[in-house]
Amino acid sequence: MTNSIAEIGETACILSIGSNTTSAHPVIGVEVVKAVRGGAKLIVANPRRIDLCRYADVWLKHRPGTDVPLLMGMMHVIVDDGLIDRAFIDERCENFGALKDSLSAVSLDGVEKITGVPRSQIIEAARIYASCKPASILYAMGITQHSHGTDNVFAVANLAMLTGNVGKPSSGVNPLRGQNNVQGACDMGALPNVFPGYQQVAEPSLRAKFEKAWGCELDPSPGITLSDMFGAAAEGRLKAMYVVGENPVLSDPDATHVRQALSRLDFLVVQDMFLTETAELAHVVLPAASFAEKDGTFTNTERRVQLVRKAVEPQGGSKPDWWIAARIAARMGGTGFNYENPAQIMGEIASLVPAYGGISHDRLRGGGIQWPCPDAGHSGTRFLHSERFARGKGKFTPVEFRPPAEQPDNEYPLILTTERSLYHYHTGTMTRKVRSLEAARPAELLEMHPVDAGKLGMSDGETVKVVSRRGEVITRLLVTDDSPEGVVSMTFHFAESPTNVLTSTALDPVAKIPELKVCAVRVEKCGV
Repeated sequence: MTNSIAEIGETACILSIGSNTTSAHPVIGVEVVKAVRGGAKLIVANPRRIDLCRYADVWLKHRPGTDVPLLMGMMHVIVDDGLIDRAFIDERCENFGALKDSLSAVSLDGVEKITGVPRSQIIEAARIYASCKPASILYAMGITQHSHGTDNVFAVANLAMLTGNVGKPSSGVNPLRGQNNVQGACDMGALPNVFPGYQQVAEPSLRAKFEKAWGCELDPSPGITLSDMFGAAAEGRLKAMYVVGENPVLSDPDATHVRQALSRLDFLVVQDMFLTETAELAHVVLPAASFAEKDGTFTNTERRVQLVRKAVEPQGGSKPDWWIAARIAARMGGTGFNYENPAQIMGEIASLVPAYGGISHDRLRGGGIQWPCPDAGHSGTRFLHSERFARGKGKFTPVEFRPPAEQPDNEYPLILTTERSLYHYHTGTMTRKVRSLEAARPAELLEMHPVDAGKLGMSDGETVKVVSRRGEVITRLLVTDDSPEGVVSMTFHFAESPTNVLTSTALDPVAKIPELKVCAVRVEKCGV
């Protein structure tokens, strides 16, 4: 997030797009409702009727995968109405001419035809967002998990810069991370092309810095992404995999292919708290301690590094993740892994990652600190880009609409989109072991509009089969007008109905993120 969670409650306008905030990020959802009750305007862009629609001034119910034309339509209105922040654009941005040229070709009638959103609503939303300042954009995986997810993010950034809603309190572009400490994992280099702190592995001077600190020679070539790993394993190019705190058998697209790929590995190690569906396939399972059983830090979605303190002793033979990794490295002949505690590791991080330079366990005992925090005298950073962008000037990036990779047809006439339940977390590894949460949502449901259910002769509560080009699952039907006609939805929390057996492996060409939000399916009565 460019800004802080607490700032959301003080904003004048919120655009929530591709995010079911109250279900997937309920703490942030509270801040959104607080802002609305304080007088803020709320624009919700979501194909489905989510809880925030109850509070929305405008609900843009666009078709799945049409975020780019929707956002371009809003920007077209803002430019035509003279609502741009000219001073911000001139002083802080570049390439505005190219963006303006791309918007001149936009027709609101065309946008309405593609998205299904009436032009009057697009105009209303654009004027509200541009006029009510400061304005904050919140987005989640409904924006990124598309074959054009990078274009979606560029469009969001273009909209914020166009109106000067970056680098100020209660404004910004705020991606809501999908799991706890995902931000921290990325910060620490859990990406194929960077060292910790987003320092490029291909940059000689940065590589030399890490080689000196770690006393070894480092490969200048970027690795491969998670999505590409399974293809490489299936083809025999990847021989071994070490999976830590991840359950790709349930969470990754085309789960049947994921299983097949993992089965072809010469060696699979899984390190987790429980025997997950992925761990069941492993040659070796390493028992990891939970957050409550270890010391360390988490970095949350607002870039806040927070100290985690051990509350109970680890169960059985489980150990902290850092301890396991360090012992394995040492046994493989690695040097420099003789850490005695996580505070020492944080000291090394501070010495190598400029944004963490002033962060230590001693300081964190007084409360969380938001990076960048370059030195011990720095108090942390509430919001980013106050004076300049990381690259200097913010660059407008024109984008064009590219439809989802998979379209409905006569054989697969419905669009399936995936979401999360308030009651369960990711693949349910932990939450499905909590009796009250399991009672609140004990099984998968396929949500379908009454018109579609009527056409298929199906009734609420019926057991149905959902079929895609990749596989099929059995689940129960929930008939509801929360889902629009032609669109059905499922979560991915339940191993009994593994939704990702259905989903598409189409990837964004830049970020390599799979298109989990759009795939074509048909729904059949069981036994058909």
